[in-house]
Amino acid sequence: FGETHVFIGPRFLVTVRHGASLSYRHVRARFEREPELLAQGPAFALYGILDFIVDNYQPIVNEFRDELNSLEHEILASTWRRDTIVKLYELKKELTQLRLAVAPLQDILAQLTRTQMTQVTEEAKLYFRDVLDHVVRLNDAIDTLREMLSAAMSVNLSLVTIHQGETVKKLAGWAALLAAPTLIASWYGMNFKHMPELQGEHSYAILIGAVAVVCIVLYRYLKKVKWL
Repeated sequence: FGETHVFIGPRFLVTVRHGASLSYRHVRARFEREPELLAQGPAFALYGILDFIVDNYQPIVNEFRDELNSLEHEILASTWRRDTIVKLYELKKELTQLRLAVAPLQDILAQLTRTQMTQVTEEAKLYFRDVLDHVVRLNDAIDTLREMLSAAMSVNLSLVTIHQGETVKKLAGWAALLAAPTLIASWYGMNFKHMPELQGEHSYAILIGAVAVVCIVLYRYLKKVKWL
């Protein structure tokens, strides 16, 4: 964002631009088409410059709104991605910079609507009030976008937490499923001399069947409660 310094007198208006600022040739062309406004004094030229500056902020706000809507769809429609939170942070940073650039305009225009300068007539103050209304709406729109952006970051964090919880649940489910056969195998893997069931002719088949039944029942239960 650039800066514009304005020097106004009874019969002149001088602007000095610093940084990335658009040329005011469009303002000059407008007043050349409407000489009756320019004939009312330099205050109307100042109005034209301020109106031009404020109008050029509106497309930027609209672009931020579209980008935020796109990120919201990305948050809700896909799995967690690191670049999403990076984009949200960068967008919030840019919105803060925009707010710092637009906020001083509201104070400047409010002073112009109440000033006692002879160069600013009562009729010119009406025009400044119109621009002031635009700036107020612009600031409100920026504040709303910042609040929506903070909410989007909170939702993204909540979805990440939920996703991690689902992953932990699945890992716990598979661990429980593997724990049953592990317990049975380790039980009968102990080197005790007297374990009567190991001497049976069908002990091995019974053991395999018991492990299979336990695993199937446990799998169906975990699937039912959506842990797998």
